[in-house]
Amino acid sequence: MDEENQMQDFAKRLYELRQRKGQSARDLSLTLGFAPNYYSNLESAKNYPSMNTFFYLCDYFSISPKEFFEYEDAAPELSGELFAEIKRMDAKAKEYLLRLIRSFDGRQ
Repeated sequence: MDEENQMQDFAKRLYELRQRKGQSARDLSLTLGFAPNYYSNLESAKNYPSMNTFFYLCDYFSISPKEFFEYEDAAPELSGELFAEIKRMDAKAKEYLLRLIRSFDGRQ
């Protein structure tokens, strides 16, 4: 994957996460203390954030940096919460949950 595609994927992920929060790019920028158009520039793939800002954004979206780059996960903040709940389950409950999940698309 070339750098332009990487930047587009990064920008798309930021857009999706912001949409899940239900905020405009301007409001999110102001909420986080950025210049009004800063976040829009990130979503437009004009530049990357600094590492500190990236970590700050991950914290704001309640995801880890690793989860940020798991693009196939449409709701990483929910996945983290779900995994935490699953860890607390006993083996029998986990087996039941796995069967339930697989039943959604006909897998057994």
